[in-house]
Amino acid sequence: MRLLIVTQFFYPENFKSNDVAFELAKKGYKVSVLTGLPNYPKGKVYKGYGLFRKRIEKVDGVTIYRSLVVPRGKGSGLMLALNYFSWAFFASFWALFLAFRHRYDAILVHETSPITQGFPALIVRRIQKIPMYFWVLDLWPESLQSAGGVNNKFVLGFFARIAKLMYSRSKKILVTSKGFYDSIVSKGPYAQKIVYFPNWDVSLCYDGADYPIPSLPQGFLVMYAGNIGEAQDFDNILQAALLLKEHPAIKFVFVGDGRKRPWVESFIREHGLEEKVFLLGQHPRDAMPSFFRRADVMLLALKDELIFGLTVPAKLQSYMAAAKPVVAMINGEARNLISESMCGYSCGAGDYRSLCSLVSKMSELSKDELSAMGNNGYRYFMEHFEREHCISNFCQIIGGSV
Repeated sequence: MRLLIVTQFFYPENFKSNDVAFELAKKGYKVSVLTGLPNYPKGKVYKGYGLFRKRIEKVDGVTIYRSLVVPRGKGSGLMLALNYFSWAFFASFWALFLAFRHRYDAILVHETSPITQGFPALIVRRIQKIPMYFWVLDLWPESLQSAGGVNNKFVLGFFARIAKLMYSRSKKILVTSKGFYDSIVSKGPYAQKIVYFPNWDVSLCYDGADYPIPSLPQGFLVMYAGNIGEAQDFDNILQAALLLKEHPAIKFVFVGDGRKRPWVESFIREHGLEEKVFLLGQHPRDAMPSFFRRADVMLLALKDELIFGLTVPAKLQSYMAAAKPVVAMINGEARNLISESMCGYSCGAGDYRSLCSLVSKMSELSKDELSAMGNNGYRYFMEHFEREHCISNFCQIIGGSV
């Protein structure tokens, strides 16, 4: 089967579109990808790529076509808008070329933000009259409103119409969260098109030599691994840590980096939490098993926003893959998943007092009880979120053969 994947973000950027493309190529599919010059997340085009460099390349059996794009820079609203629209514009010219030059059997749109990524795919679909599968990882315009703070009715209405266009032209709408269902159905008669297609991860629970990591504090370690940003609600995480200041054995360990880090560092200094909260910086993925093995509990939090309650963060699946118990301050689908899999405890988004109580409760559990929660999560992960299982499911959805 000849599959065209349309996505603004692709290798060497780290997105799930990489897994789909490379795993299908291994299975014998003829996979092409229409993407842009890599510039995420630093905002600068990666070294070795440019106007006259690596515009067409082949990596592990996947043919990659790269359109021009305005780099996202520091991620300001204006630069993000230019980044999003420039890619859709230039990639549409590539799409015309590919539509007349090559023949495909199906198109997959990997729709992280923005939803405008679908425009080049619409061109190929129209010319070649082939099915388009729309993989929704972010809801629009909800993401624009919740994460971007945009409330202009004209702008939101414009992107709502784009969403309806994409959904109406798709043969199937693949959703990573069951919470997306109501939003999509509210925009039109798309219920029969929706297919649950969750995110996946590669198990981080494996034997092997330890990756060199910084020394960790002694005590009961509550570890967060990932982006230190606004959405992750570090305001309330640190309020919980402050309430636990009188429990010296409980330590919070943050592995990662992000825009919120300077504020976190300032909060730690102002409230004397140097012996309670530890910032270890960003480390490569290969180091994560070594970090995770030393944690007692993994921490997950998102702000009390509608869009965050509809999604299941991939971080949760990483924690489950590592067979670690989870404590979460979050709403919606992720909280339901923690309950269903029995992999830990959760409270509502922003409820730092309950988070404090849950952390305290888990610190008093035996290692066997914590291990049982972690194992519950791992079993659930292997059944629902293991990569090979998900890729095979995708093959069934598109009905393709090698």
